[in-house]
Amino acid sequence: MRSNSPKILIYSHDSFGLGHLRRCRAIAHSLVEAFDDLSVLILSGSPIIGSFEFRSRVDFVRIPGVIKLRDGEYTPLSLHLNIDHTLAIRASIIEHTAKVFEPDIFIVDKEPLGLRGEVLPTLEALKGTDTRLVLGLRDVMDDPQMLRKEWERKNVYPALQSLYDEIWVYGPEGICNPVEGIDLPAGIEEKLRYTGYLRRSLPEGAETLPEPAPFGEEPYILVTPGGGGDGVEMVDWVMRAYEARRHPLFPALIILGPFMPAAAVAQFVERASHLRDVEVIRFTPQIEPYLANATAIVGMGGYNTFCEILSFDKPTLMVPRIIPRREQAIRAARAEESGLLRVLPIDQYPDPELMTRALIELPDSPCPSSAGVENLLGGLELIGERVGEIFDQNRTSDRKLVNF
Repeated sequence: MRSNSPKILIYSHDSFGLGHLRRCRAIAHSLVEAFDDLSVLILSGSPIIGSFEFRSRVDFVRIPGVIKLRDGEYTPLSLHLNIDHTLAIRASIIEHTAKVFEPDIFIVDKEPLGLRGEVLPTLEALKGTDTRLVLGLRDVMDDPQMLRKEWERKNVYPALQSLYDEIWVYGPEGICNPVEGIDLPAGIEEKLRYTGYLRRSLPEGAETLPEPAPFGEEPYILVTPGGGGDGVEMVDWVMRAYEARRHPLFPALIILGPFMPAAAVAQFVERASHLRDVEVIRFTPQIEPYLANATAIVGMGGYNTFCEILSFDKPTLMVPRIIPRREQAIRAARAEESGLLRVLPIDQYPDPELMTRALIELPDSPCPSSAGVENLLGGLELIGERVGEIFDQNRTSDRKLVNF
């Protein structure tokens, strides 16, 4: 029997990277702050989800992790099983959790059918219930041609038409459109709701940097490749600029991320030990204080980092990746066109003079807020409003059943 208190279930398929996890966590924390009796449960394959703190009334179910190989295929992260067996276990956990938890809202992050279709049975099981089914999309998914082919190959459109009730786009209308250039079947585009980007804030009690502060009271540039798994070239490019020492630069604090290859981590730590103005941190689950206290930021252009850049309003240089998806490059180009930041294309790597000039100019560049983009960071508030409307609809429906 459904509990009287509202519940939301969030599914995030990813086992690699931080963007999915941080996005789902930000939404969950915002919602339990807005609704006193709400419980949120996150289904995640992230191997590091346990490293993060969660607010009261937010919890997670860790499903067996998988990783993507260079050829695009998936393999279990830890289990000595074949991938089909692992996916069957994941799908069973997802469906059983949803049936027992009985959420008022089920939010699926990014992948309409889940990893290789693993969430489809859950969507079909919940469709005939009172659960509202929501797909949450980043502002940019990929190059439109690539996304169209991917969705056609995965047979996504029937689920978008007949299973999902709403599609939330986590960005403002007018900068990016995740389905731009795709000829969607009838009825899907009407389900789109643009929320604005998801604002990030300092955790309570985290206004100052952990001691010892990397450069004392001296200003610094924060360099973040997000999860770090695909950030080796960007970090190497920044370090080459400091090693060249052709011009004075602000000190650099580099946070490598938990998924950066161990060999690259060791190399960067060794190189930084010979530079008086470069410090390296392997990973921190609480990056917000470092962002808030930075003078400027160098990042790659992933969705999560982009939201943090906008939230803490720092002059920013983006060095987006272009492989295996063009998502970061598209986001960075649109952001630069809107006056939010500057971009240094990765195809100009590893020219240290280009990076040096960009780092010299960066601290005096405009902050994102100076661009005056409307509804830039209203995502969490608009999501909260929509969730409240859904809860009200459910309560009205329950009252009608009681009166009947």
